[in-house]
Amino acid sequence: MQLRKLKTEDAPLMLEWMHDPAVVGHLHADFSSKTLQDAQKFITDSWENKANLHLAIVSDEDEYMGTVSLKHIEAGSAEFAITVRNKAMRKGYSWFGMEGILRKAFDELGLESVYWCVSRSNARAVKFYDKHNFHEVLDIPPSFIERYKEINDLKWYSVLKGDEINLRDTVAGCKVIHIKTIPTINAGELSFFEANRDIPFEIKRLYYISKVPEGVRRGFHAHKTLKQLLFCPYGRIQLVLENKGCREEIELSDPSIGVVISEPTWREMLWIQKDSVLVVAASDYYDPDDYIRDYNEFKEFMSKN
Repeated sequence: MQLRKLKTEDAPLMLEWMHDPAVVGHLHADFSSKTLQDAQKFITDSWENKANLHLAIVSDEDEYMGTVSLKHIEAGSAEFAITVRNKAMRKGYSWFGMEGILRKAFDELGLESVYWCVSRSNARAVKFYDKHNFHEVLDIPPSFIERYKEINDLKWYSVLKGDEINLRDTVAGCKVIHIKTIPTINAGELSFFEANRDIPFEIKRLYYISKVPEGVRRGFHAHKTLKQLLFCPYGRIQLVLENKGCREEIELSDPSIGVVISEPTWREMLWIQKDSVLVVAASDYYDPDDYIRDYNEFKEFMSKN
């Protein structure tokens, strides 16, 4: 997955979601009357628009999946917005786009706050934001309220500079843990975890993957019974997980964040940063018979278990 500048060739797929009631049913704007020319104009206008940042969320093959935006950028604040195609839902594109543009808001644009709102009747959106630990806020700047003064029953959210964006308890049903970390002034940090205390299994094998070029994907397998803890002590790695719950992803870029996989789960790892290191603590010794290396076989295995 990537974020990039919108291209005119994205217009037909942008129009697709505009005319999809399953996507726009709870949105405030009327998209049903939009034309291909309207989509093209929105894209070309976005290239020179300094008050709004609109980016495409695309697949690894550069297929347009949705648009994520920072609107009304002024006085240190902006309004967040995102829409993805039906095809992209429940596959991690929404979270990837949201996390990416929030990091741009604070790290690149130097904003102090980002706000957004959804209709309380939009159960899918509310569930998404609540799942990712965003909480309803009441202290909203008047300029934001004014834009929606004719609309009732809105739920407002915000992220402020310095907030931890990736506070997640689970990803695809797998537990996200905070590895115990002890800082020392001017001397770094020491992180540690203990078997059967911090992680729910005995460690019988420890391995790590290193010297991987940027943009390379690894993994593409699941385990039938093996339990694992995955974490990234150096660099940035995108971890994609799929099991009975859903398919989701999380970026591992903090040495104190790990993911415990305790059930059969398909995993893929994308090296976002060259030479990032992935460390895995496993509950058992290497057993080739425990691997499921074919995705269709994995789907069949899950349907029977």
